[in-house]
Amino acid sequence: MFEYFYNEILRRTIISFGTLFNDISVKNEETVVKVPLAYGPTQKFLARLEQSPDLNKSTAMSLPRMSFEFIGLTYDPARKISTTQKFSVKDPTDGSEVKKTYVPVPYNMQFELSIMTKLNDDMLQIIEQILPYFQPAYNLTVELVESIKEKRDVPVVLENITMQDDYEGDFTSRRVLLYTLRFTAKTYLFGPVSSASKDIIKKATVSYIAGQTPENAQRSLTYSVEPRATKNYTGDAVTTLVDDITKTAKTITLEDASGLTPKTYITIGEEELFVKTISDNKITVLRGQDNTPITDHLRGAEVFTITSADNALVEDGDDFGFSGSLF
Repeated sequence: MFEYFYNEILRRTIISFGTLFNDISVKNEETVVKVPLAYGPTQKFLARLEQSPDLNKSTAMSLPRMSFEFIGLTYDPARKISTTQKFSVKDPTDGSEVKKTYVPVPYNMQFELSIMTKLNDDMLQIIEQILPYFQPAYNLTVELVESIKEKRDVPVVLENITMQDDYEGDFTSRRVLLYTLRFTAKTYLFGPVSSASKDIIKKATVSYIAGQTPENAQRSLTYSVEPRATKNYTGDAVTTLVDDITKTAKTITLEDASGLTPKTYITIGEEELFVKTISDNKITVLRGQDNTPITDHLRGAEVFTITSADNALVEDGDDFGFSGSLF
């Protein structure tokens, strides 16, 4: 059932979340200081401050600082879609191969961002640079699957803010203002990416044998068929209709028929048509191919071609026809 794959989706989302807070600064009098950001639990940084009193030296600014941590992962049923659907894309490197994967599974990643300062004014400066962008969500674009260049907008939602001010204690105790911001990143987890060519039989050949007995049997006829797409997958319209056409029309006038060739298939709306001949911008067609519904079409409707590129994008479970030949 399982096979090894690693899309680095969780890692990419964690890194992308951290980059949101890379450029936060505070200004004290005439000095602007960039607030350092690190990955790790808050307790580690607080323990370091308590165990290293030398960090209070003026030559090293230990506060303010920020840290963030990935703290949880939960399934999100509200964004669930059919688990059996697939989508296919051309290989982004050279376009020579079609790759496919199942639709992703929605998961929510929980993060904590901790902000530690000594001065209240520093804390207010940092908070004010963060909150206006979350209303309460901020869309973060992440390339989730590098092999197919799949980019998705991941909403990062600010859930709540807690505040803590450790001001009690003797004069040797150090004051630490600690704000904790909790976020939820609504990401997607993809399964393994495979070649679409593995699931569809590309060619089938049947031989018809003539003869009375197996001893004198001879090959009489061979019929070869290949799967053919019955709809356009690439989404690129080549032209439009000049006039309205009725269900009985066999001749169609197009805005520009230069992108079509005879004995090929086109689609208008949900209907598939076979192009018999082309004369200037007029084509004669066979209507309702592959049991598609014959319908009226309005002027300006887009015309799509069905090419070999669409044949390569036929997925397991799709309806498809056959292009046959005898030899």
